[in-house]
Amino acid sequence: MPLDNDVTPVRENHRFDEASLERYLRERMPDFRGPLTVRQFVGGQSNPTFLLQTPDARFVMRKKPPGTLLQSAHQVEREFRIIKALAATDVPVPRVHLLCEDPGVIGTAFFVMDFVEGRIMRDPMMPGSSSRERAACYDSMNDVLARLHKVDFRAVGLGDYGRPQAYVQRQLARWSKQYEASKIDESPEMDRLIEWLGRNIPAADETTIAHGDYRIENIVFHPVEPRVVAVLDWELSTLGHPLGDLAWACRAYHCPPGIDGVSSFQGLDLPAYGIPTEEEFVAAYCRRVGRAGVPDLMFFVAFSFFRGAAISQGIAMRAKLGNASGPDAALRGAKARITAELGWEVAQKCDRAKTKA
Repeated sequence: MPLDNDVTPVRENHRFDEASLERYLRERMPDFRGPLTVRQFVGGQSNPTFLLQTPDARFVMRKKPPGTLLQSAHQVEREFRIIKALAATDVPVPRVHLLCEDPGVIGTAFFVMDFVEGRIMRDPMMPGSSSRERAACYDSMNDVLARLHKVDFRAVGLGDYGRPQAYVQRQLARWSKQYEASKIDESPEMDRLIEWLGRNIPAADETTIAHGDYRIENIVFHPVEPRVVAVLDWELSTLGHPLGDLAWACRAYHCPPGIDGVSSFQGLDLPAYGIPTEEEFVAAYCRRVGRAGVPDLMFFVAFSFFRGAAISQGIAMRAKLGNASGPDAALRGAKARITAELGWEVAQKCDRAKTKA
């Protein structure tokens, strides 16, 4: 799989002692043989990710960024734990090799996993694909999400991976706090959205493993077949409400076109592209997990925009502090207010629908 467009030399603010890393891997990974070449992946806005290449194999390293970090953020230790636990399930994940929590090796905690051969679709429209291939890829993406939510988290050793109650309340409190800690400019829409979410939390509660950032860009598809071979970026995973993941995957259906850097399915002839409508995507998920329907979907869509705005604000702060993972962090972080506005619009639509009902 060609990687020229996905990796660069290690950026200046993310450099570390590569010789120390190579010594550490030689001592702890059976059959590891140098010399080691390190390059940095372009994508990713939180934990910097690196391609580790040897004459025999390719691996991927995820590490915490350098510098001062927000509390509870960048927990590569949790990411390592859940990927390792899911290896025993039918959810496709990379094979992990080791976790290093000693900052004396390269400056921060990190873990190493296999490099999975395949395709990562940066654009949800999947340019260059046929309508049949798009349909199959989205169906496989839907299937894997359903598989994840059907995993018995206690049976795979994740019973204490998060509190199995009140996911929305906990996430609302956590991300509101993170947002305030990283706020650069005022956003009245975000303030209104936070208040609205607190007043409208659905009474029904459910608990599954929640990925937290389930979208097409965090999925590896088979090199030539339209099926998922690995789900990546588990940093935001926890025990939580499954509809949070479903709504996160549906955000493009609710974004208006023309917003720079924001994916939108609105106004498109989705059947012609082979992309399912939101109703079709949700119905397929419900069929796979045995749900009768999703009456609170729009609440969770508004909730997903709230989380997205808070995450973008954190990216903006990391760009300001100089320890952001992605080269476009400042641009991505500027989307915080736009994302909050989208969430507030969805919240207002929910209110109008209730009034009509």
